[in-house]
Amino acid sequence: MRSEQEMLDLIVNTAQNDERIRAVILNGSRANPDAPRDFFQDWDIVYLVTDVAPFKNDPTWINRFGEIMILQLPEAMQDPPPQNINGFTYLMQFADGNRIDLGLLPISKLDGLGNDSLSSLILDKDGLLKPFAPPNENDYLPKPPTAKKFADCCNEFWWVCPYVAKGLWREEIVYAKYMLDQIVREQLAKMTVWYIGTQTQFSQNPGKYGKYFRRYLTPELWEMLQATYADADYANTWRALFTTCDLFRTIATRVAAHFGFEYPCGDDARVSAHLEHVRLLPKNAQAMY
Repeated sequence: MRSEQEMLDLIVNTAQNDERIRAVILNGSRANPDAPRDFFQDWDIVYLVTDVAPFKNDPTWINRFGEIMILQLPEAMQDPPPQNINGFTYLMQFADGNRIDLGLLPISKLDGLGNDSLSSLILDKDGLLKPFAPPNENDYLPKPPTAKKFADCCNEFWWVCPYVAKGLWREEIVYAKYMLDQIVREQLAKMTVWYIGTQTQFSQNPGKYGKYFRRYLTPELWEMLQATYADADYANTWRALFTTCDLFRTIATRVAAHFGFEYPCGDDARVSAHLEHVRLLPKNAQAMY
């Protein structure tokens, strides 16, 4: 596996030796002085170029970066639809374990670059860009919820939980797992971020998709969070659902108390009773109640 310095030299030298590339920006975890360091870290790079078309139309130019294990071109895909309409992106996973996520942006569209606090200007041949502030996590810190956002999160959580129960009673495990592990969990994660914010004065980054949750949760809450994940066994998934509800209730009431919000105790109680009722409902039942 090529070293960090070898990869940085390759990225910078490629730009230095190509007149079409006028600036290089490093984004993401490698620009973050506080991010844990390991060999899985991507190289999130932006090349500012005179024209994107030559780089887009002749993909062989990326061969200089090394042997590719798999390549993805987001702007050439239909599903999901392209996001970077002004530029072009090469996502390159190399055979030696390194990865470069390389975005190409034309100089004429500099206004589309946006601001990212985890950015470092590596090369600027023409002085195109103002000096960057030292990389920091300001753009990645959680924001306190409004009362409306808090209420909407609680409502969506408790609204979707009966869908999980319905899927489990019908023995439609794929449907039930989707509802639990995608929609319900999304609201749990959102509430967890807010809870961590209340414990850290919203000064710490809980990480993309909650990858740093363990740092900020008590051992008890972390154990509960782990127990919200289950296999495809129905009994285990029922237990995971009720643990998910217990954890959401625990942290949501604390968030509510911190901000002076109203927690929907009535929704919680009625839905929780319904979940238990469905769990015990005989398979030959002809009516729900």
